[in-house]
Amino acid sequence: MERIFLTIAAILGGLSVMAGAFGAHALSGKISERAIEIFETGARYQMYHALALFLIAVLLRTSQSPQSPQPLLNIAGTAFIIGVAIFSGSLYALSLTGIKWLGAITPLGGVALIGGWGCLAIAAFKL
Repeated sequence: MERIFLTIAAILGGLSVMAGAFGAHALSGKISERAIEIFETGARYQMYHALALFLIAVLLRTSQSPQSPQPLLNIAGTAFIIGVAIFSGSLYALSLTGIKWLGAITPLGGVALIGGWGCLAIAAFKL
């Protein structure tokens, strides 16, 4: 699982940089300042969680003992991936389309991200 998480973390990180640059340069003057802020929030949270996913992959690689909290780390990593897709994805779509109901989806991604942090906290305690 650590190889998958490392790969996805790298992809999410790279895409986050691209999204940030796109939001700062290509969208300037084309959408409202508020929409740009929303877009940038998506990019920022995507990067935070790409780094967190990278950390989980490293923890999975280094914690190979029988008491290792690998299941919790796997759940945390999966929750981060799902959370980024829903949270950041809905913010990108909301800012680019202006479709307001997309904002109602964003908290579902936030719940996944919070759940991932909770699992990571428990796993860290068990390390």
